[in-house]
Amino acid sequence: MYTQNSKDAFLKAKKVIPGGVDSPVRAFKSVGGTPIFIKKGAGAYLIDVDDNKYIDFVQSWGPLIFGHCDKDIQKAVIKSVKKGLSFGAPTKVETKLAQEICSLFDEIDKIRFVSSGTEAVMSAIRLARGYTGRDDIVKFEGCYHGHSDSLLVQAGSGAVTFGTPSSPGVPADFTKHTLLAKYNDIKSVQECFKNSKNIACVIIEPIAGNMGLIPAEIEFLKELKEICEKNGALLIFDEVMSGFRASLEGATGLVGVKPDLITFGKVIGGGMPVGAFGGLEEIMDQLSPDGPVYQAGTLSGNPVAMNAGITALKKLIKNPDIYDELEEKAQTLMKGFRDEAKKVGIGLQTNVRGSMFGFFFNDKEVKNFDDALKSDTKMFAKFHKGMLERGFYFACSQFETGFVSTKIKDKHIEETIEAAAEVFKELV
Repeated sequence: MYTQNSKDAFLKAKKVIPGGVDSPVRAFKSVGGTPIFIKKGAGAYLIDVDDNKYIDFVQSWGPLIFGHCDKDIQKAVIKSVKKGLSFGAPTKVETKLAQEICSLFDEIDKIRFVSSGTEAVMSAIRLARGYTGRDDIVKFEGCYHGHSDSLLVQAGSGAVTFGTPSSPGVPADFTKHTLLAKYNDIKSVQECFKNSKNIACVIIEPIAGNMGLIPAEIEFLKELKEICEKNGALLIFDEVMSGFRASLEGATGLVGVKPDLITFGKVIGGGMPVGAFGGLEEIMDQLSPDGPVYQAGTLSGNPVAMNAGITALKKLIKNPDIYDELEEKAQTLMKGFRDEAKKVGIGLQTNVRGSMFGFFFNDKEVKNFDDALKSDTKMFAKFHKGMLERGFYFACSQFETGFVSTKIKDKHIEETIEAAAEVFKELV
């Protein structure tokens, strides 16, 4: 496969952009090689600057549930752009999108739009702290909630401890209020509440997508809700990735557990930058200008993103069977991977939730971050390279999630499984 134009583009980018990329995972460091520079997206495909064509299982990391260049979303965006890009003032379309989202969730009376998932989570945590009058938060090892200071933490020396910064530039004073627990391990959460009587909230990805796809066990989430209620803390579901991806009501609609706040992103922007957080009126009314908790953003609720988002959402509401169809394709893909890997003696663990899928080169079931870290990342890197060379674009990290769009057809799934079988044989 000829990729010289991508190599040249990467060298030029590195001269003016740190690492040559605007988000670290794009640099291909965990899989090796040069990142592919994209020229165009079309339905199920990506086309790079060397005119190589790839079946895309990343879909811009989730938001493109209808694939690239969906005609309805394109039309809505173009129509909106012709009226203006941004006003910094209210528009009716913000209310329309808010009404659609609130109507789908019993847990959401009001919602506020922001410009990114990081901003949504950061704001939801501030709101939880303001509402409860407490400072500490609990998060889980391996769950990613954006790059705000209090969430860039790593575990300390103890089994359960307050976090320490995982990035230079993050003061220890910012992370000292963040406690770390183990995903799918309720005892670790109980220890957090023993260590602190000042916990404002527990934040979790109910379907973790940033340590590979790892769903939280329903019983674990139920116990988590009970602990929060017992101790007066709020439960926040981070559904920036899973919201409207796992189901029309995200993970929340699948697990039967009602959080106090939910954060969104990805799909509700239809491919445009967007985020949101919502909850019950009593909590949301603590936000300025109604309440004392300050949060603001010039581009929040900008009309282009809102029109893209409401178009995508209405298509999903009108055609809820989409989720069954996408899950069936994702299940078929993962079963095919498992079967072909087994034929050559490779251990492969897989998970599927709606249109989300993940796989680990691991002999044992993956239930948390410690389990995920035992996966064979070198084998994943070789697999990624082999699939890329054959025209299949997967997330460039063992610890990311894949996505199926409506443009992925049965023939694409069959072709992908056939290519994976070839690559698996090369790995042994």
